[in-house]
Amino acid sequence: MALSKPIVAIVGRQNVGKSTLLNRLAGRRIAIVEDMPGTTRDRVVADVSWQGSEFTLIDTGGLEIAPDTTVGQGVREQVRIAAAEADVIIFLVDVRDGVTPSDLEVAGVVRKAGKPVILVANKADNDRLALQAVDFYELGLGDPMAISAHHGRGTAELLDSISSLLPVSSPPEAEPEMMKVAIVGRPNVGKSMLLNALLGSTRAIVDDTPGTTRDAIDTLLDFEGENVILIDTAGVRRRGRLGTGVERYSVMRALRAIDRADVALLVLDATELPAAQDMHIAGYILQATKGIILVVNKWDLISGGNQAEWDRHIRDHFRFVAYAPILYTSALTGQGVAEVMPLASEVYQERLKRVPTAQVNSVVQQAVAGHSPPRKGNRQLKILHATQADVSPPTFVFFVNDARLVHFSYRRYLENRLRQSFGFTGTPLNLVFKSRSEK
Repeated sequence: MALSKPIVAIVGRQNVGKSTLLNRLAGRRIAIVEDMPGTTRDRVVADVSWQGSEFTLIDTGGLEIAPDTTVGQGVREQVRIAAAEADVIIFLVDVRDGVTPSDLEVAGVVRKAGKPVILVANKADNDRLALQAVDFYELGLGDPMAISAHHGRGTAELLDSISSLLPVSSPPEAEPEMMKVAIVGRPNVGKSMLLNALLGSTRAIVDDTPGTTRDAIDTLLDFEGENVILIDTAGVRRRGRLGTGVERYSVMRALRAIDRADVALLVLDATELPAAQDMHIAGYILQATKGIILVVNKWDLISGGNQAEWDRHIRDHFRFVAYAPILYTSALTGQGVAEVMPLASEVYQERLKRVPTAQVNSVVQQAVAGHSPPRKGNRQLKILHATQADVSPPTFVFFVNDARLVHFSYRRYLENRLRQSFGFTGTPLNLVFKSRSEK
């Protein structure tokens, strides 16, 4: 498996346009995955492809660092994490405001990072404002690049600059052919304790080896006679060395782990409502087309919890991954922990499932008979043939008369029919529509 994409982080104080810039650059992707209804709108992560370069872009302003930090502390923490985890840093400032004390403070952290930095002066909507970018030479971070994220002015040049600073790709490291499971989630949801509980419930721990991602540790364990790699994003080195303080956490680290994994355990806190960051992480798991299990931890703290009600509540928040199974656990007491690895193994096997073409076509023909394909004007979608082309994730190719006639709602309908017939628990399906000339 190839290493994950380089990470480019957008840092800066509030209201300089970080989210606008992310959406602008993400919109320039060569092959963009359409936004799924139900995902959180304030996206903080996007995969970008530009002139042969690929990277993951992060808006650090959308990350929850800690709910009780002040704005200033939060910005400093975001910059610190970006400096530690990112491959390239975009330091975004507002050309209309000029150099502010907050900019000077962020610049001080960025200068010490030892990472490639691009100083970008945003909101330069015209030539007069673009000239004001020279004020930012004061920050000591080289030539400021004047852009307008809102209007797209200068963003192509910015993408060129980013591409030139990305680390040189080395040949992908061959990873062992075994199930890889990443444990991800917000701070304090119990990721570290869940990892230790999982290790304690397995028959044997084979080895602890450094992972290929920064600060993530791979634990090789024996599950029912099969080797499995647990990718720990909480930085726990080994059993018995669990820290008592607030765990250090970064979405960037989670992204690297998700990219390497086959299945992600998204750990949620039963004592808190699902937060925006939970949805952000789930959205990236979907975007990366990896298997997902929603693990509701700290279930022992919910007195008389009704799982049916909780299922409905969680499904309402995670509609865009409706296929994700939900587990209720207590890493502290061990409740439900024994179910985690068997379910992860089931999701892994579902990702490798291959359905014969005859069965695929039979289900698709029944689906078409039950719900007529969409029509645009005097033209109606016709599905000529369908087949499963790949696994991990399961990929289905539909040969149609005109792929432009495929509406999202009908794509979702076909996916639901495939799931009803063949399962695919916990894994996204990749549906590809290819046009063929009508005969």
